[in-house]
Amino acid sequence: MTVLHHTGEPDILIPSEGTFPYVRGGVSSWIAQLIAGLPQYTFGIAFIGSRRKDYSPKPLFEFPKNLVYVVEIFMFDADEKPKIRQLDGDPKAFEEVERLYQWFKESKKDTPFPQTIKSLDFYLNTINESMFLYSKEAWYFTTNKNYTNASDVPFTDYFWTVRNIHLPIWKMAKLAKFIGDKGRILHSPSTGYAGFLAALISNDKSKPFILTEHGIYTKERKIDLMSSSAFTYYKLDIFKGSGEENYIQNMWINFFEGLGKMSYYGANPILSLFGVAKETQIAYGAKAELCRVIPNGVDVKKLGATLKNRPKGVPKVITLLGRVVSIKDIKTFIRAMRLTVDAIPNVEAWIVGPQDEEKAYAQECVELIEILDLKSSIKFLGFQQITDILPKSGILTLTSISEGMPLVILEGFAAGVPCVSTDVGSCKELIYGGDNPEDQALGSAGKVCKIADVNAIAQGYIELLTNEERWREAQRIAIERVNRFYTQEHFLDNYKKVYEDIFDAQDNNSWQG
Repeated sequence: MTVLHHTGEPDILIPSEGTFPYVRGGVSSWIAQLIAGLPQYTFGIAFIGSRRKDYSPKPLFEFPKNLVYVVEIFMFDADEKPKIRQLDGDPKAFEEVERLYQWFKESKKDTPFPQTIKSLDFYLNTINESMFLYSKEAWYFTTNKNYTNASDVPFTDYFWTVRNIHLPIWKMAKLAKFIGDKGRILHSPSTGYAGFLAALISNDKSKPFILTEHGIYTKERKIDLMSSSAFTYYKLDIFKGSGEENYIQNMWINFFEGLGKMSYYGANPILSLFGVAKETQIAYGAKAELCRVIPNGVDVKKLGATLKNRPKGVPKVITLLGRVVSIKDIKTFIRAMRLTVDAIPNVEAWIVGPQDEEKAYAQECVELIEILDLKSSIKFLGFQQITDILPKSGILTLTSISEGMPLVILEGFAAGVPCVSTDVGSCKELIYGGDNPEDQALGSAGKVCKIADVNAIAQGYIELLTNEERWREAQRIAIERVNRFYTQEHFLDNYKKVYEDIFDAQDNNSWQG
């Protein structure tokens, strides 16, 4: 692990898994917005990456003055492992691992978490990395699990999957020891490795742990795994249906579900961005009484100021602000543009975001554009300032297969751009109105379509771009909705109150996790 930046001691430590400061996107923007918007607090970042080579050489965000500490660690880099040596291992330690597995599978919300597994000492001493890698007991444990649960899976595949799943746990334990004294509050924007790190430190140092989930981490990892070519092999039984998932894939899914449960068990409060996400958290194991919603907010003054830069007519430009990655389903956008161009020949599509995260997928998108003869209609613009792009856009679009509460929709609304989106995350609430009857009464700020419904998405584009009266009404609703319900001031006031309540409880010795 490497300390990148250290100018003071943070009040609030944010574990950042694959986001700020090396990746642009909604969660990174949220972190940057939170830090910059609450200058009365100092913040620290613990960046958790996959491999160093997967990220830009330098941070993509400037560090504000109140970001006083940044440390980074990369889970799958081939760093120096413990020296190989013969070890017997402790059978009782692996019995605790088995108890944890059973808790993952069978626990209900009121089932106590295995106490031993909560302890940082368990990972650093009781069953440390050397014991996991080299001991006879680890070998017995792994071979027995393979024989009992997945005898049809070749042992080498099972063995290396177990190693790859578990090795980051020891990296998180080492990081937890290294940064355990940083911050009075831990605030994780996800479950997963970031949530596990926060839960370890919270238990070891008796610190408050706040969880704010943007998308549902477990659900998004399932999507990643289901769509990954790495898991297209191995059906355990030729008589099983073709739709059944293979065991190796399920090992990863169960692991991420387990990390989610650990995060939900250790966090208080458990926050989400919209109502459906809150209900999903509860379904995945969070206690309902700890869950509540704090929606995102945007700087409506800054973005609203761009309205003066808009042309008189409706620009025939459809803009997708997002990374060129499979979860954003850029291919559906491209296919929808083929139908849209057929109806509106002079329409353009702008894809505004990085292309280097899933390079193979990005290349497939380029090839699809060529196949559909859309090279003159679709432009990849890379990273751009939204204040430059939004005034030139007629429609903002998202064709994702998973989202939380997309900041880009709110930013587009504040800049007067209606949206056509797939029905993911809070998109329906943002476009049609949330639970508040006053919000619903405002009406529609665009159109929501089923995931991958190319025809419906294209029709949404065509309806708005060929009916200026309907477009003007959607614009008016978008601006009013974001100004009434999704301002940055409201967002920051909510988190200021969360932090103040916890700091006050700490100062009065009344905080309870």
